[in-house]
Amino acid sequence: MTLTAMLPALRTRARLAASAVALLALSTAVLAAPEGWVTSHGISTFPGEMKYPADFAHLAYVNPEAPKGGEMSIWGFGGYDSMNPYSIKGRGDRLASLPYETLLEGVADEIGTQYGLLAESLEYPEDRSEVIFTLRPEAAFSDGSPVTAQDVAFSYELFREKGLPSFRSVLRQQMKSAEVLDERRIRYVFMEDEPKRDLIQTVGGLPVFSKAHYEANGLDLEENSMTPFLGSGPYVPDVLDVGKRSIYRRNADYWGKDLPQNIGRHNFDSIRLEYFADYNVALEGFKGGTYHFRNEASSKNWATSYDFPAVTDGHVIRAELHDGTIATGQSFVMNLRRPQFQDPKVREAIALMFNFEWSNEQLFYGLYERINSFWDNSDLAATGLPSDAELALLEPIADKLPAGVLDSEPPMAPVSGARQLDRGNLRKALALLDEAGWAVGDDGMRSKDGKALKVEFLNDSQTFDRVINPYVENLRRAGIDAVHIRVDQAEATNRERSFDFDIVTDQFPMSYIPGAGLKQYFGSETADSSVFNAMGLKSEAVDVLIDGIVAAETQEDLETGVRALDRVLRAERFWVPQWFKNKHTVAYFNMYEHPDPLPPYALGNLDFWWYNADKAEALKAAGVLR
Repeated sequence: MTLTAMLPALRTRARLAASAVALLALSTAVLAAPEGWVTSHGISTFPGEMKYPADFAHLAYVNPEAPKGGEMSIWGFGGYDSMNPYSIKGRGDRLASLPYETLLEGVADEIGTQYGLLAESLEYPEDRSEVIFTLRPEAAFSDGSPVTAQDVAFSYELFREKGLPSFRSVLRQQMKSAEVLDERRIRYVFMEDEPKRDLIQTVGGLPVFSKAHYEANGLDLEENSMTPFLGSGPYVPDVLDVGKRSIYRRNADYWGKDLPQNIGRHNFDSIRLEYFADYNVALEGFKGGTYHFRNEASSKNWATSYDFPAVTDGHVIRAELHDGTIATGQSFVMNLRRPQFQDPKVREAIALMFNFEWSNEQLFYGLYERINSFWDNSDLAATGLPSDAELALLEPIADKLPAGVLDSEPPMAPVSGARQLDRGNLRKALALLDEAGWAVGDDGMRSKDGKALKVEFLNDSQTFDRVINPYVENLRRAGIDAVHIRVDQAEATNRERSFDFDIVTDQFPMSYIPGAGLKQYFGSETADSSVFNAMGLKSEAVDVLIDGIVAAETQEDLETGVRALDRVLRAERFWVPQWFKNKHTVAYFNMYEHPDPLPPYALGNLDFWWYNADKAEALKAAGVLR
């Protein structure tokens, strides 16, 4: 029996429980918020008007008349052995967080604002030192049982005690207490000395699970498990074929389907994810109709592999859709825990030997642009010399800064020539290695104090072979004993989590209004435990700047702080920036439709696209769909 088939019986029992809870709620005293508090349907990071008023009809970027039905099918790389997306153990299904909702939810056409989802309203003082959330009375888990303040508090405590080590460290530092006021209201109080700007959004963004279901099934947030937590979202796990596919069904009784922010969303009856261990096989699976939507990540495939008959006949749409999000910060990341990377001159030399221009022309068909900043494709990227406002932040920590931050433009990725090995950059790299004391031996390889200068690239992607191998050749020409280690996804995951690597490809997805999450990516306190701080960066200057960003009370101060931080991070030279494109390169069978234009900050194919049944029938009649 599938999970979906079990829902009716579960809902019958849950409705009886809901009736009892409703009677209890009627007898619970409702306390008014203190005088002078703000009562709202949402919250902005900085004071100001929110785009959507309390009585909005629907989000501006959706089709409110979008039909319900059909299936959206996509692919994923590798496999999975867990339905717990919040543990570092095991490999969680890529869509495992789909069934869970939060008190607050952001939108795809506005930055820095969140609106009540599970929460009907929130109340807070002007200084944001605490908050009271009131749950919607109709909010219910997928088995029909009500979402209560006790469930919210229970979920908060789980993440505080059992969440990712770096996250729970930050959460404990920020949160003083969580108090259940009644069945629908919960109060959070924040630490007095912590900046309050983002704390309401932090607790409002925590997933909410059913306490009763969690305890009845003996679940553990820290352990991998194939038993999903019970959530309240529009989709529920249905078919879980471990390592091969997962299918999520739209819950016909979803409590929130008529909320204004949900009109025109969650349109597919099911969402299916097919796993492939090989990128080329995955592409062939798409061509053969095994799945029907593909967000193409390979420039080679995009340039050369989409000329098959279904595309030329119009049965498959090939489209480039605008992407207004910040670049992902994808890069080769050097593990600063390793002795060979301690000297920034060595790190700079390694970066000089990657030829992006040659790679983009010969391997990527000119599709990409080079990443230079952690906030590339946004106005937050540092440019030129530091402004007076930036210097006001940087000069007090001058003794903790890398060289050149105060009086130079931020480091840019090196520019190379048309040949794979750029002679000019090679000469610069050789000079840096000489200055760092790595001498060339008789075998042409460099060593220092009897130890060879060796670096290993850890890689689990066959599509990256063609990128890494030329880079390895260039490094070896500089006397660096570079090797390419190909492993499977499981080994790569285990080694990355235990920081057992020299160089790995990673991403640094930053936000337009960054906050305490920066501590997980770049903070010293969690550098030895955070899976996001792959390089193990520990910098007092970075810590000071992050604290300033978290405490910024105006948009101007935040932007100044981010640009100053961007300068320092780039000067640390722990990354070799790769590439990005400001468009989604997607291919999909001509039965899916989307709003035009798309919102600036989301592709939304699992969210607000929809299925055209007439077009699907035409594809079936043409023999394109199985």
